[in-house]
Amino acid sequence: MQIAVVTGASAGIGREFVFSIDRRYELDEIWVIARRTERLEELSGRCRNRIRPVGMDLTDSGDLERYRHMLENEKPEIKLLVNSAGCGVFGPFEEKELDKLLGSVQLNSVALTAMCHMSLPYMTKGDNIINVGSNSSWQPVPYQAVYGASKSYVLSFSRAIGRELRPRGIHVMCVCPGWIRTEFQEYAHHDEYIRYVDRWYDPDEVAEQAMKDLEKKKAVSILGAPVRRQVKLVKHLPVDLVMDIWCRQQGFDMTDNR
Repeated sequence: MQIAVVTGASAGIGREFVFSIDRRYELDEIWVIARRTERLEELSGRCRNRIRPVGMDLTDSGDLERYRHMLENEKPEIKLLVNSAGCGVFGPFEEKELDKLLGSVQLNSVALTAMCHMSLPYMTKGDNIINVGSNSSWQPVPYQAVYGASKSYVLSFSRAIGRELRPRGIHVMCVCPGWIRTEFQEYAHHDEYIRYVDRWYDPDEVAEQAMKDLEKKKAVSILGAPVRRQVKLVKHLPVDLVMDIWCRQQGFDMTDNR
């Protein structure tokens, strides 16, 4: 049985990945994973391939074990794994609730790592992994400190295991989008702390660009020339200057009281 697995499939980029995969692949099933099972069930009527809704909270170790048991019992070949589940907490680090900060790390970094590790025994030459990072993967981001750090992990991790998996013929790509209009912003209290956005993109644009870049076996997928230029610039500027520019754009206090 050949399948694709998509986490965070109930909304946003993850949901659009399901549609993009469905247009390109002939599969026995697409396993769609998220907490909101009713949202997952809606996908069945909109896809050619058979959809298997899998209601899971990936921050719950018990649910991760359930995924492992599903693989052990059915022994599918995973043609494509898309780790799109993620969340963020915006605002001053010391003012945010610790459980939400740790939950962000758990979902963005720990669960993604677990999904890759558990899925790889069921992948072979020609199969692919897509991990969703962020434009925040490239630099420290004040007032998104934990989110940015967790997404930096995703980029570094994806590049490293991508190199390790080359001899097996398994390709790993990290998607690093800029500002995307999704439900993510509501959870992260985006509008309370983000005052400047140069350009918004839609989640379907991100998924389509990622699938095209995957066909070209790119290691990183970045939608939009402005975002790509920003990434190149960030690589050459001092880190302190990059953070200063970010803080000024968002109107954060730059006073040094040390």
